[in-house]
Amino acid sequence: HHGKNSVHFKDFYGQFRFADRRADWLKHAQNGEMQVIICFDEATRQRVGYCISSLDHDLAGEIESIFVLPEYRGLGIGKELMRRTLQWLDEAGAAKVVVSVAAGNEQAFRFYEKFGFYPRRIMLEQITWGQTPSY
Repeated sequence: HHGKNSVHFKDFYGQFRFADRRADWLKHAQNGEMQVIICFDEATRQRVGYCISSLDHDLAGEIESIFVLPEYRGLGIGKELMRRTLQWLDEAGAAKVVVSVAAGNEQAFRFYEKFGFYPRRIMLEQITWGQTPSY
């Protein structure tokens, strides 16, 4: 998804595999708590969505990843995943909760705004792999 939508980081997202993301999430889990919610279609037992969130020792919560298969969007699955995730973070005492949105995925802002998330700052990252800087 991000590789398709990214303007400047297609190469990065093209090389970044789910196994890499999973390894990062497991590192976070070692330094705090993690919750994984998986949504299934009861009729087919197919996984149709998930939400992964973490809470570190400083009580900073993060929505690490949320995804719903395109054919299941618009049915309230993402809303329910977020509701359960935010409830878990609230009950665990999260002092703040953040979510990162990749550039090119700004349409996700509308979804997150429904839960009180708004852009606070924009982080720029230098492209360094496989390219020669021209400065």
